[in-house]
Amino acid sequence: MTQRIWHYPSRTLVAVIMLLFVMVSGVRAELLIRITEGADSAIPISVVPFAESGQMPAGDTVSSIVQADLAMTGEFRALPPEKMLSLPSRREEVYFRDWRLLGQRYVLVGSLTRSGDRVEARYELFDVNREERVLGETAAAPASNMRSLAHHISDKVYEAITGVPGIFSTQLAFVTLDRANGESRYRLQVSDVDGKRARIRLESREPILSPAWSPDGKKLAYVSFETGKPVIFVHELATGKRTKVADFPGLNSAPAWSPDGESLLMTLSKDGNAEIYRMNLENRQLTKLTDHWAIDTEAVWDASGEGIFFTSDRSGGPQIYHMETPGAEPRRITFGSRYNARPRPGPNGEFVYYVHQRDQAFHIARTNLETGEETILTRSRSDESPSVAPNGRMLIYATDQNGTGVLTVISSDGGAAYSLPGSEGEVRDPAWGPLVR
Repeated sequence: MTQRIWHYPSRTLVAVIMLLFVMVSGVRAELLIRITEGADSAIPISVVPFAESGQMPAGDTVSSIVQADLAMTGEFRALPPEKMLSLPSRREEVYFRDWRLLGQRYVLVGSLTRSGDRVEARYELFDVNREERVLGETAAAPASNMRSLAHHISDKVYEAITGVPGIFSTQLAFVTLDRANGESRYRLQVSDVDGKRARIRLESREPILSPAWSPDGKKLAYVSFETGKPVIFVHELATGKRTKVADFPGLNSAPAWSPDGESLLMTLSKDGNAEIYRMNLENRQLTKLTDHWAIDTEAVWDASGEGIFFTSDRSGGPQIYHMETPGAEPRRITFGSRYNARPRPGPNGEFVYYVHQRDQAFHIARTNLETGEETILTRSRSDESPSVAPNGRMLIYATDQNGTGVLTVISSDGGAAYSLPGSEGEVRDPAWGPLVR
């Protein structure tokens, strides 16, 4: 919802941000995954139900989670188990001719063995056409953490086939709001990438917005209005410890971590105008990176970690700019419409993604940084808050579906998609966590 800020003079930015986030609704519980579109070129894969030895925990099975993980990328088309001709669990039981008859390209088989409080998974991935094993490993986890074990297997399978790291063990952060009994309750939540195991990290009667992950995945920076004005906090997820890092007069907004995790980019209006600063988190020293009469905000580091992208209306309306090094002359990146904001660069430096307005609708778009070619990726009319997966293959954003706010994930070229509606309401402001090895 940041786009509407640009319709107001800078002196009212704080009031406008508060007004906009009062209109957001949210959930208490986990998100629900709903695949809405797949890619035509999806790879056929069979995830055979794993054989089990010992009592397994109730709930989703490891193989069903792996199947769902791969399917939600849109890059794979999973064969339902009821259509399989056999259910092998090891190499000797795999008859490649049968899988070729079913049109399968890959087959994943495995077994689970429980010993005390731990479960060991042994799994193998086979290329059906070549009749070769392309992956064979064992992994273990506490019986209480089977979902993490399944996501780990999904990551390994995805990387073995595509050559790109999987993102199934990463996390999502998002902000929600309930208005139960006439009272507003904002919640900062963290979940698995499929929306499961959502946990409330902060609850407040005042708006919470702009969550941003630290590079190690251990902290979140965000803006909270709990004191009656926007203030930037850093929140340690393991301990719950919160540190107030920016509480200057005026606007304190849009935190973004440096690649080394030692500083934050932020927008401050302490001197009267919204400018971009870098704060050293150890000594709280500020470095001013922009100095212009226009509104400069929403800064993020580029893929090189040397320059920044940011939004500015210095050309008359909000556009994306790139500053190659701190203090360098910014270069305008977007030209396709009067409104382009909230830049989010891809990890390989090829594209930058952002909110793009066209024909009174807000979409997610991307620009090729080498050619300048712009591509509109989404079709709905109220899309906002893009966040790029750490492997660059997917993109999450907030939108409306039938009047209800949901999170939607698409492939980075705008193809396959799935939505994450809240089980009890609406959800906004997603942030995709980093890869943590």
